[in-house]
Amino acid sequence: MITSTEEKILLNIIKNNQGKIVNKDFSYPLLENGFDETDILRGIEVLLSRKLTMSQITEKFERNFAKYVGSKYAVMVNSGSSANLLSAFALVNPKKENRLRSGDKFLIPAICWSTSLWPFIQSGLKPVFTDVSKKDFCIQVDELDNKKLKNIKLIVSINILGNSPDIKNLSNLCKKKNIYLVEDTCEALGSKMNSKSLGTYGDFGTFSFYYSHQITSGEGGMVVCNKKEDYEILRTLRAHGWDRHVKNRKQNTFNFVNSGFNLRPLDITAAIGISQLKRLNEMKKIRNLNKVEIISCIKNHPEWNNQYEFFEARKGLSPSWFGFPILLNNKYRQKKILLMKYLNQNKIETRPILSGNFLNQPSVSLYNLKPKKNFNNAQEIEERGFFIGIPTTVLTNQKINYLVKKLMFIERI
Repeated sequence: MITSTEEKILLNIIKNNQGKIVNKDFSYPLLENGFDETDILRGIEVLLSRKLTMSQITEKFERNFAKYVGSKYAVMVNSGSSANLLSAFALVNPKKENRLRSGDKFLIPAICWSTSLWPFIQSGLKPVFTDVSKKDFCIQVDELDNKKLKNIKLIVSINILGNSPDIKNLSNLCKKKNIYLVEDTCEALGSKMNSKSLGTYGDFGTFSFYYSHQITSGEGGMVVCNKKEDYEILRTLRAHGWDRHVKNRKQNTFNFVNSGFNLRPLDITAAIGISQLKRLNEMKKIRNLNKVEIISCIKNHPEWNNQYEFFEARKGLSPSWFGFPILLNNKYRQKKILLMKYLNQNKIETRPILSGNFLNQPSVSLYNLKPKKNFNNAQEIEERGFFIGIPTTVLTNQKINYLVKKLMFIERI
């Protein structure tokens, strides 16, 4: 551990260096300066210890994270994509009771991320796509009738940009029909439905700590679960299939009790994660405030004429927003590409809603996965939707006014 004097010296160095790297030009990135001085200091401490690989700091972060979201167990990995990979292969693992089998079908919304889909296919499961709601961009739970759920063994639900489907009813439905539920919560850490954290309604919940997410350690991810059996499978699969972290292991031997990967994180990313997790609730409040202020400024602009529709939290949800999603009014749909170009030229960073309608992606055709039916809501969201960032620091009136002025330029495109 560094002394208090050394800490003061390092903090001064970090602050001085921060002043050199900050972009002086006016911009609106997805996330501006995701790390504070304490985050960097915690990382430096690990570097100075020369013990960078996964160890006690990672275990501490896992315990803190599990406590924060309200799960029994948490397993840290090197990315949110790896978290989905571990969940998929845990579900098909021979050590799991009532495991899924090759060829079993899983349901996934058409608005998804690449690695929300592919790990489950790579584990031998067969995807069945379904449309999403235009209100929350998530899976439409009220349309999951017996016909749609026929032969479905798993549902992968994605909590998009901090929002949620009707997760309580989805969880109850899965329990009733003996369907596994994985909550991809990579974009919704900190969101709670009826005081229960998203990511804890299913058999597995996955999270990401990529740079622009609710907390960041640069890279990193987490899987949570409540069954000890699942926890031990996850830990074994994470590191080569080795029994190093399993009770009653054979001491001082390389004893491989399962298949596995190398998805281990570093203690340096865990140290930064611990630091960021302490600030998550405050950053959540600030993001919520910024979202409200942006919408208010847009709607009070003299040129406001319902050019945009805004993403609202599902009833009962305390949201932790990842981004600020916007749908263009239908009559402006053809202007979307020009608007994106204009915003980015003016240093307002934009992104699609995840990957858009994933069925339009080339990889879907490559693997012959495209269903015969169209998903109209997913397609409409792709054609009308985009998102911008929501900072974790309070936006100034100057920055809000700049953003709104550029958004209102759609009338002149």
